[in-house]
Amino acid sequence: MQWILVIPLKPLARAKSRLADTAAEGLRPGLALAFAQDTVAAALACAAVRDVAVVTDDTLAGRELAALGAHIVTGEPAGGLNAALAHGSSAVRSRTPESAVAALNADLPALRPQELARVLEAAAEFARAFLPDAAAIGTTLLAAAPGRELLPTFGTDSRARHRASGAMELRLNGVDSVRQDVDTGDDLRAALALGVGPRTAAMAAHLLIPGQPGG
Repeated sequence: MQWILVIPLKPLARAKSRLADTAAEGLRPGLALAFAQDTVAAALACAAVRDVAVVTDDTLAGRELAALGAHIVTGEPAGGLNAALAHGSSAVRSRTPESAVAALNADLPALRPQELARVLEAAAEFARAFLPDAAAIGTTLLAAAPGRELLPTFGTDSRARHRASGAMELRLNGVDSVRQDVDTGDDLRAALALGVGPRTAAMAAHLLIPGQPGG
């Protein structure tokens, strides 16, 4: 099964505020863009992915991610992450009504195409399925089979809420790169330990991160 991924990205100026203890305010927009670029590049390199649709109204992010091959969905509605995902999923399904759609976080800088393929292969067995994040509280991927609505409930405790919504929880080993999103300095250290993409690595070189070379 081939999937279209929907990746939401808020304006870079407002992104990654929880990294304030690790990255100065002036660096956080660039770091958020690097996360998204490495995420999109890895997703597009995945054999199970047909296309990537990024939902954003950020001009710089849209230009840079389109250059990688992503389809940019503008007109992001108010209402936060779930509204953006519903908007993106609707745009995807208007072009390809029978597509399998999966929402993917934009902050997976260690994402590996082969691990993403394993997750999507497992998700294809169910009408809706999700992958918990590394903290086992949130969600990094939510998938919907052709003809099924995505019904995202991302946010606080989204693992429990996606499970309660009827989505099947995917319990896979060896897919750490798909689970390791980055919200905090500890998350970034964990992603760096897994091995991040080139853009995140270049940005991280400007940071003094305890436990990393030069930190």
